[in-house]
Amino acid sequence: MNINQNFNVLWLTGMSGSGKSTLAYYLAEFLISHGYKTRIIDGDDVREKDEKKLKFGYEDVLKNNLRIAEFCLDLKNENFDIVIVPVISPYNEVRKKVQVLLNPFLHLIYIKSDLNSLKDRDTKGLYAASDRGEIVDLIGYSDENPYDEPNDPSIVINTCNNTTLGESKNKLLEYVKDYVIIDV
Repeated sequence: MNINQNFNVLWLTGMSGSGKSTLAYYLAEFLISHGYKTRIIDGDDVREKDEKKLKFGYEDVLKNNLRIAEFCLDLKNENFDIVIVPVISPYNEVRKKVQVLLNPFLHLIYIKSDLNSLKDRDTKGLYAASDRGEIVDLIGYSDENPYDEPNDPSIVINTCNNTTLGESKNKLLEYVKDYVIIDV
């Protein structure tokens, strides 16, 4: 088994419902089946472990994302090969701080979908709840809480309605084969 840099963090950023978790679990299953010690760190799981419930404003997102990045480094010390992080991570400024912590191991993967596709999918019912006024600060949907498209991602995976899940999976897998794992 030959792995580039021996440790890699695949940080999947995108709006809620874009397919981050779906792609992360697909990729983890593939990597594990090929003998790579792989772990998924879901942003919601880390957020839930905090005694004080974190919200989705800048300061709480910063705290959550930096905590995830530090946990990734702990996993490096535990000899994990690849850590996959599906997390909204909406702010360029926060992603830059994460990049400083995780360089040279970080691969920033932008899971991009248009708003109509996200609203059609709405797996968690968040966009509908926001339209009903039940959520006032939905990231990337409300004026109060924007999603900054990444300035310089390693790759962009389109998950709009006009792209099949298979196409998105294949594009992600090809990137991983080309830039993360050498021999599969």
